[in-house]
Amino acid sequence: MQISDLPYPDPGVPDARSGPRFLWWLGRGQVGGQAKSLYWGLLHFGGIAGLPYAVGLGIDAVVDRDGDRLLWVGGLIALLGVGISLGDAMLHRTAVTNWITAAARVQQLLARKTAELGSALTRRVAAGEVVAVSTGDVEKIGWFVEAVSRFLAAALTLVLGCVVLLFYAPTIGVVVALGMPVLALAVLPLLPRATQRADVQREKAGRATELASDTVAGLRVLRGIGGEELFLSRYREASQEVRKAAVRSARMWALISAIQVLLPGVLLITVVWYGSALVLDGRLAVGELVAAFSAVATMLYPLRHFEEIAMAYSFSRPSAKRAARVLSLTRTDADTQADTDAGKDAAGSGSARPPAPGGDLYDPETGLLVPAGRFTAVVCGDPDLAGRLAERLGGHPMDAAAGPSVLLGGVALDELALDTARTLVLVQDKDPVLLSGTLRELFDVPASGAVDPREALAAAQCTDVLDALLQSAPDGVDDPMDARITERGRSLSGGQRQRLALARSLVTDPEVLVLDEPTSAVDSHTEARIADGISDLRAGRTTVVLASSPLLLDRADRVVLVHEGSVVASGTHRELLHGDPRYRAVVTRETEDEQRLSHMESVLTEIEESA
Repeated sequence: MQISDLPYPDPGVPDARSGPRFLWWLGRGQVGGQAKSLYWGLLHFGGIAGLPYAVGLGIDAVVDRDGDRLLWVGGLIALLGVGISLGDAMLHRTAVTNWITAAARVQQLLARKTAELGSALTRRVAAGEVVAVSTGDVEKIGWFVEAVSRFLAAALTLVLGCVVLLFYAPTIGVVVALGMPVLALAVLPLLPRATQRADVQREKAGRATELASDTVAGLRVLRGIGGEELFLSRYREASQEVRKAAVRSARMWALISAIQVLLPGVLLITVVWYGSALVLDGRLAVGELVAAFSAVATMLYPLRHFEEIAMAYSFSRPSAKRAARVLSLTRTDADTQADTDAGKDAAGSGSARPPAPGGDLYDPETGLLVPAGRFTAVVCGDPDLAGRLAERLGGHPMDAAAGPSVLLGGVALDELALDTARTLVLVQDKDPVLLSGTLRELFDVPASGAVDPREALAAAQCTDVLDALLQSAPDGVDDPMDARITERGRSLSGGQRQRLALARSLVTDPEVLVLDEPTSAVDSHTEARIADGISDLRAGRTTVVLASSPLLLDRADRVVLVHEGSVVASGTHRELLHGDPRYRAVVTRETEDEQRLSHMESVLTEIEESA
């Protein structure tokens, strides 16, 4: 795999049962890249390890005054230099490729999971955690994946260097062969505690990131209620906890680094002291001593990769655990079983055939029936219930055990392929997101092509939004479709963002469109025109609006009241307003006293009429 080949056509089905399993799955997916990195690492480290022996041969040639052998040694050193340079350059190239490839694969998997779960993702996992996984965590995961091959190359070089030294200078080679494993394993008892401290640091950093993300997302509201300083103080406390945890973790890693400096120094002193005694006794040549000393000094370079792999694993394991937690989320329990048994693909390879056009939408959980081709309004006294119902109607409930699937034309949405279900039913929640880009790019979404973006903008009453975008656009931009929208539409008001999102949903022209409070941030006059626009543009198409605004309810063909999780009444807005006190209480915001007074008035009216 080359970087130019990214992104993957299909990143695969990850093993998200745990963090280590996920890391192992990523490594197995890059066997070719790991093999290349291992090859170039062996060339690089092997060249470095071979230099001391070449220098030792050169010293012996000088001592023996053998010019031909010295010339041959010079050529060998030059060849080793070429190998070291080439191996270093290609090792860096392949290592970076492995790192970027692993990070890109994780980001693709996260993006696919986000698209699969939709807005339900942030209700199961904090938005800040998703941000932390898709930014900082992918770097840590990629670091460990690419460091594995370099570590293996370093380990093999150390073993090979000790074996060669045993044959080259057995008397001093035994000391080195016994000392190297001690150097490599000396810090092993400290790694669990270092890993634990790193886990605590990463956990606290993740919480701080979540808090910062949530604070920024609600900054406008916080300023409105005067709570900005309260949340900032909470973030300061969380930041100080991260700092303290990072200092404790750094102290442990500093101790590990100190040990890996101290012990190699002790080994070098031992080699020089013992080797000098052997030279004085005539049991070791000067060139062999120089070669042994230089071999030990150069082997300290690959030895440092033992510390790096330990650090990489310590930092990547909690990151992989968080990524695996997000990637293990599924739409339903049925999906979980299907993933386990068959390992189905990312698109949600449902086995059911799509329903025939013109089918009714039915929710067995609440008893809600939405006739095909009608404009149906649903009134829920509980806003959270409305949000959960909207998610269910879209075929991706917030809770995997939320009951039987919603049926469209008699076919369960959970049994359809995910892309098919999304094509048939589109859900716009009450807090839609606008990505940065031009207005034309905003409307570049999968659509039937039957609705022109300008028609959708007109139906959503976006004239003032277009004017505002043109005014803030740079000179030379005459078409509002070429005007740019800032990230999340922050330059627009809440009502303007809501209407642009509504227009985007209307452009897609799905068979069933579910809108959760689409006009909660606009004034009553604009709301009335939007209700007429939705009714006209969606004529003959199934539209469900979850709202409690009388202006929207009065334009609906049919209104359904959902009370305590079940449908309790249906009819037109005016019929329910006069005939159902529960509906009237939700729509008109009547208090209990007002309800009792209204009931008494209706009873007196009936008595008078009967008299």
